[in-house]
Amino acid sequence: MSKMQARPHQPTPTRATSTRAGRRALVALALLAGTAMARPALADQAAPAPEADGDKPEIVVSGSLGALPLKDVGSVFGFDKTLAETPRAASSVSSEQLERFGITQIYDLVSQVPGTFTSSFFGTGGALDIRGTPGEVYFRGMLRLENPGNYPTPIAAADRIDIVRGPASPIYGPSKTGGYMNFVPKTARAANGTYAPEAHGFLSYDTGSWARSVLKGSVTGPGKIGDHQFGYSLYAENEDSGSYYRNIHPRNLVLSAAFDTDITSNLRTEFGGMYQKFRGQQNGGWNRLTQDLVDNGTYITGNASTSVDTNGDGQISRSEAYAANGGKGLTIFGSFGCGGGIGASGWTDACLKANYPDLALVNPGTTKLSKRDTLTGPNDKLNNDQKTFYFDLIWTGPGKLEIKNQVFYDGTKNLNENYYGFSQMIDSYVLEDKVVISDSFTTSGAKISVQAAPSLRYTKFKFADDFGVELWNRPDITTGYTAASTRQLSTDCDCDYSDYLKGHYLDVGLAGLVDVDFDFGLDLIGGLRWDHVHATSTAIVSKYDPTGLPAVPKATGNDSGLSWNGSISYRTPIGLIPYFTASRQSTVVAGEGAEIQPAAIASGTFLSASRLYEAGVKGEFLDKRLYAAVSVYKQERTDVVSDSPLTNQSIRTKGVEAEVRWSIDRHALVTANYTYIDVVNISALSSGGYFNYFGIGDLVNVKDASLYLGGSQIGYLFPSTNSEARRPGIPHNVVSATGTYAFDNGLAVNADVSHVDSVFSGYSQKVRLPAYWLVNAGASFTTGPWLFRAVVKNLNNARYFRAGGQDLFGADIALPQQPRSFQATIQYKF
Repeated sequence: MSKMQARPHQPTPTRATSTRAGRRALVALALLAGTAMARPALADQAAPAPEADGDKPEIVVSGSLGALPLKDVGSVFGFDKTLAETPRAASSVSSEQLERFGITQIYDLVSQVPGTFTSSFFGTGGALDIRGTPGEVYFRGMLRLENPGNYPTPIAAADRIDIVRGPASPIYGPSKTGGYMNFVPKTARAANGTYAPEAHGFLSYDTGSWARSVLKGSVTGPGKIGDHQFGYSLYAENEDSGSYYRNIHPRNLVLSAAFDTDITSNLRTEFGGMYQKFRGQQNGGWNRLTQDLVDNGTYITGNASTSVDTNGDGQISRSEAYAANGGKGLTIFGSFGCGGGIGASGWTDACLKANYPDLALVNPGTTKLSKRDTLTGPNDKLNNDQKTFYFDLIWTGPGKLEIKNQVFYDGTKNLNENYYGFSQMIDSYVLEDKVVISDSFTTSGAKISVQAAPSLRYTKFKFADDFGVELWNRPDITTGYTAASTRQLSTDCDCDYSDYLKGHYLDVGLAGLVDVDFDFGLDLIGGLRWDHVHATSTAIVSKYDPTGLPAVPKATGNDSGLSWNGSISYRTPIGLIPYFTASRQSTVVAGEGAEIQPAAIASGTFLSASRLYEAGVKGEFLDKRLYAAVSVYKQERTDVVSDSPLTNQSIRTKGVEAEVRWSIDRHALVTANYTYIDVVNISALSSGGYFNYFGIGDLVNVKDASLYLGGSQIGYLFPSTNSEARRPGIPHNVVSATGTYAFDNGLAVNADVSHVDSVFSGYSQKVRLPAYWLVNAGASFTTGPWLFRAVVKNLNNARYFRAGGQDLFGADIALPQQPRSFQATIQYKF
């Protein structure tokens, strides 16, 4: 969780898509073209619902679990288009899919959607990695505050999750390069605009391995105040569970409410919110990482010296850490006194013995390590309170004219304490007001839709963290924390912070989009957006570690950016829709608490941009029961002026994605996904050295690792090729498939399988995490209002890992994943 201030970099020239990726794309296109030749002779064909005047017919496919792209969604461009009609790579996961496949966290989505393999952000599933980089989370189309791992996103509260791969379109404002997950909460109004005729809902209880205990309930219905009718949807979830990992006890309360009412015949309002109270712990995983540990579970044991805790209070303060080793400290930059400059080659056994006695373990040995033992200590905590509110006013005028005013608030209060040496405090919020003016009209040859969207987005942040003395390897996790390995955190003493920032920024934006959909099949979409960001950030210097005062303690500045999008697609007579999209999108380079560093404001580097080139083919066949899509893309940050190493890196990505969803009949649904991805950190290539924590495998001239595991060694890596600068933890290839079959007697079965390539844990590429197959399976039985479901996770009991914090300290830690586990649900619907 440590991070460095933004650093200037030189831009790297772009390179063409690799031949190997091109071959993969051609194969996927050939498969898709073959799909188009399938015969449409199936029973239980899709049936159109009655069509309102001027509207599309609502297509209903029984047995599809809402997995097919049949409904209009506005999560990409804001226009009413299905995902099949949208010229971008995007997928939806319905609440029915979440329920049937027992999906409880964002890591489970990799089997449902291509391009979403996600590494571990200290064991907390906040946001997806999309196309190999940290993504963002939207709530009903509005950008939430940063959540790399501040709290788990409550996906069970969603009616639908839309996943858009690549940066957002201009209508949504500045966004990251990789993509985003749009969280669509349960709503009070049906798709046809009516309220439910009567109240309905469910009450359920989940149990399972390691004392899993989750109670959930929901009710949706109509209501009246006098003669005035409204709709409501309420959801509640309470978890108080154990964990496979020791010292972890997640407790999570989620309350969600949505209301909808017509004020007049052409004015309505939608409003509601969500409150989430999470109490738990982050999980750094295994420390003292070696290939032998990953392959065989062989762990280097040994406790650190107690002499460092000179005042005997049971904790290592910063001053005590700095005084160790005769003033050389426990966190060593470069190879002080050992030669080799800022690299790792200067370290030797002789130099360590002579100069760094406090780094040595006093009783070294080896043992077989349980996957349940991790860096999480008994006093660690991750507490987060999240409050989200929205209020929309929608006015409909003549024809298709609509004016929507959207007010959105998202606030975070977070305390994160990890006694190996990291703490964090956040008290931030965002308030946004966006007006979307939309209209559409039909000419003799085309339907033309337009949108204009002025917006104001105000972010206020208070953020503090402590990363100056992170002692990843000092605790022996087989024996637990002692006075020799427990850090005094900045949040304990309210002192010695690495960052303590207060500030705010205002984004004034104006966007416009137009969609021209010609009758003969051609569709053109174009958009522009201008953003002007005014930012102020102040470092509260009195809270800082005196040895690490910021060079720029306060700054105020402005920056502006232009975003654009251009897309073309063509609906062929055989159902195939080829498309091409090019776009440029601004991005605000902020940290885990939405903070901007004063140095970034002073240098004018807090507003960056990304560029996307994407081509693909989509198709719907067999009366819309079969959907297939393939895309080839290249995307990158265009002006590599700064980055946030854990949340918004300067990355170039290229790859191929393919997905197929087939509702065979009203009983069976199968899906398949394929992802090829190549992710290169262009900051690491262009800056002449990449800041990193060294691991055991990096200190190649040290034969006895126990001589230095009592501290941390920091320096620079020097990647010179794309292969050396590949972002670790992200597999080249991921293949997945799912299937479910519902019998007429109420029994349903399901399974999903994924294969993930092996990956390096860190940029130095010394430890490789193995490839693996992962199989999940389940069954449910419905009788009357009752549903009984059982799910087996990791049915094949695969031994696998996720890289964690790989952009800075992947050489030191990795998180072993859970073995075979069980979940059971009993649900009553009314």
